[in-house]
Amino acid sequence: MTASDLPGLLAAVRGCAACADLPLGPRPVVQLGPAARLLIIGQAPGTKVHATGLPFNDPSGDTLRRWLGMDRATFYDPAQVALTPMGFCYPGKLGSGDAPPRTACAPLWHARLHAHLTDLRVTILLGRYALSAYLPERAKLSVTEAVRTGPQPHPHYGLLWPLPHPSPRNRRWLRENPWVEATVIPALRAALGRNA
Repeated sequence: MTASDLPGLLAAVRGCAACADLPLGPRPVVQLGPAARLLIIGQAPGTKVHATGLPFNDPSGDTLRRWLGMDRATFYDPAQVALTPMGFCYPGKLGSGDAPPRTACAPLWHARLHAHLTDLRVTILLGRYALSAYLPERAKLSVTEAVRTGPQPHPHYGLLWPLPHPSPRNRRWLRENPWVEATVIPALRAALGRNA
């Protein structure tokens, strides 16, 4: 697979209509450049991201960028940061929150996209869905215990680093687990070379 194949692949992802029945229609959101050393695998876009087409363009993204010590320009530079959620489109509502990511996306696109990332140093797994897919041996752990266990080396993905999802819905969890911001986030920044 060559770098010249990537624009066509990204166009195919962005034009995907595999889930035409989505409540707001398909609008796949992805960011990827072959030189990226950081890959973030999240859940699925929310309504604000669906409206703008820009990943993590919402309060979750504000928290994530603060954790990473990154400004928006760095975060949205595909030569530095790749973003491939478990579900590429807004999945709709379920109860008081969003529905889980559609299960068709990751098997359809992840391997083909990630094959272009040949110099990854860190892959952040945000939340239960990414954790279960990429660290299946930790799938039975709570997110708290999976995060506490720390990063795991991987030959392609660099350090697989589990984190809680930075959603405002997790504020209470973060307050109850201050060790995440006290120890995990500084260690992650150090691994990324962002000690500020």
